[in-house]
Amino acid sequence: MTTIRVATYNIHKGVQGLGPARRLEIHNLVHAVEQFDADIICLQEVRSHHRKLERYFTRWPDLDQAGYLSPEGYEAVYRTNAVTRHGEHGNALLSRWPVMGSGHADVSDHRFEQRGLLHGQVLVDGRLVHVVVVHLGLIHASRERQVQRLGAFIAREVPEADPLIVAGDFNDWGAQLLRPMADLGLRTFEGIRLPTYPSRLPLLHLDRIYARGLQLVSAHVPHGRAWARMSDHLPLIGELALL
Repeated sequence: MTTIRVATYNIHKGVQGLGPARRLEIHNLVHAVEQFDADIICLQEVRSHHRKLERYFTRWPDLDQAGYLSPEGYEAVYRTNAVTRHGEHGNALLSRWPVMGSGHADVSDHRFEQRGLLHGQVLVDGRLVHVVVVHLGLIHASRERQVQRLGAFIAREVPEADPLIVAGDFNDWGAQLLRPMADLGLRTFEGIRLPTYPSRLPLLHLDRIYARGLQLVSAHVPHGRAWARMSDHLPLIGELALL
């Protein structure tokens, strides 16, 4: 039985703090991602570029953040969700296994929040596993509609017999998306508290890993001062087994 280690992490665009107290955390995040030792890493709020911050921080990486964070030997896939005045950001998928294809869907619900899905097809021990990286909206009604669009995307792009992982920042403050996700055949780790936000005093389980056609084995959230500094979220790491 093949076990897949999956991590999901909202990296807050690699920068923490406000105003003069802003600090660049992207270099620390490189070591954090390596520590996951994950086969598949799903990242949200990943910058492609930001012209203003590139000038402000002298140690801004030459590579885009997805490529910079990708451990040696991994494949990196990035798709933009939001275009802003000075740059853009979106979701990324880093994979130890070969990525056979990728795609993107815009699931923005209104003009004030640009949101998207990143879809990767990963070849794991000869089997095609579909991975969808998500970052849903801040308004509950928007999230409900975005889950409906996620369901339509899965029905269109993912064969029913293929294993599927959906991971990311669901912004699901009250666990109200568990049922609509279950209606799509997607299950997550239940009966265990895995709060990931805010990183300094985690109370809310905003980040989740859902799966269809895989066994949910175990999950944990790293804690400590270093993790609390790198992003406003903590990462979530799960072990899943191919059936």
